[in-house]
Amino acid sequence: MLTRRNFLAASTAAGVFSFTGLNAHAQNPPTPQIAGFDETKTTFDETKPWEKYTDRKVRVALVGYGVCQFSVQFSLQSHPNAEVVAVSDLVPERCDQLSQVARCEKKYPSLAELLKDDSVEAVFLATDAPSHAQQAIQCLKAGKHVASAVPAFMGNLDDAYELYETVKAHPELVYTMFETTAYRDSCYAMRQLYRAGALGKLLYTEGEYYHYGVGSIASWNGWRDGLPPQFYPTHSNGFYVCVTGGSFTEVCCMGGPSIQERYQIGANRYNNPFGTENAIFRTSEGGSARMVVSWDSLGIYGEMGRCRGQLGGYYDRYEGTPEGKEIAQNVNILKPALPPGVEPGGHGGSHGYLGNDFIDSILRKRLPLVDIQMALNLTVPGYFAHQSALKDGELMKIPQFDPIQK
Repeated sequence: MLTRRNFLAASTAAGVFSFTGLNAHAQNPPTPQIAGFDETKTTFDETKPWEKYTDRKVRVALVGYGVCQFSVQFSLQSHPNAEVVAVSDLVPERCDQLSQVARCEKKYPSLAELLKDDSVEAVFLATDAPSHAQQAIQCLKAGKHVASAVPAFMGNLDDAYELYETVKAHPELVYTMFETTAYRDSCYAMRQLYRAGALGKLLYTEGEYYHYGVGSIASWNGWRDGLPPQFYPTHSNGFYVCVTGGSFTEVCCMGGPSIQERYQIGANRYNNPFGTENAIFRTSEGGSARMVVSWDSLGIYGEMGRCRGQLGGYYDRYEGTPEGKEIAQNVNILKPALPPGVEPGGHGGSHGYLGNDFIDSILRKRLPLVDIQMALNLTVPGYFAHQSALKDGELMKIPQFDPIQK
């Protein structure tokens, strides 16, 4: 078994298992110069190459090609079991650029027009965050599998419930949200250790998402300007939800004033005064978690987390009780190899794994890792965290979502 101990020894001796994702496959586009996209270093289990199991190609459409060019960052246009058959962006020039990069001639001026195309099986929505939920609902009602960028919804709780019910009404279709934390090396290792029992129940978890200044990135209709931090909570919440598959049941959140003028009462569409929101959650296991999102860490950014359980904990490395260590020594914490042409990509080498999970879940007719339950468990708590911050830290209950079986 290839454990972290074996990996460290091997990599020190031979420099193996390091993958930057920038020069391995020339057919994929260069990554935009945006913080987070440059985090491409990752590790994977080189002893077990990806195995082809079908020749079928899922016919995918890419929607959205804004400043982050997110629709082409998940290697869907290079996956051996996918074919990009249509692209769309509301801005004609961007639609043309997306068509060239994705190597797809069929272009649509809107999502509504694209969804009329019967050749499209699946859609990846790399659009503005406030539109994610309603656009995903449109895709599902049109009979398309759908992957969405984060978050699952923004600001309107009714969207969350409607999305859940729509996914529930279409069990034949895959819905997933591309939460990058899920396939960061650290989060993947925690998940493997947790599933094996090497951590036990988690007593305390931390997740931190320090953005480098949300106003410094352009956004469709300015949706980022003044955004409440906990409306974009998934990159921190993932260090619990993507590890355990659990949820948060209650929250108390404190908001911090911002150094930026756009975060003031009356200065933004959200009437949001906070540039930092620090949430304390009760978990479904009975433990607690501290999840912070901040737009004011200018010059310092990152997504990071750690956990402490009854048998062990993880922060860069595993530490545990004798019982936990005995279990952990047989756990492979390295991510599997990706298909040829699929790059790990940015956000800690997570992009390619999310794209591959989407395609694989369609082909195998299974639930993806970040299914609708996990997507809402990642996103909904942030909505209530912000409401708590507006009420000076009032303790608030968080609704729970039942799993939906395929």
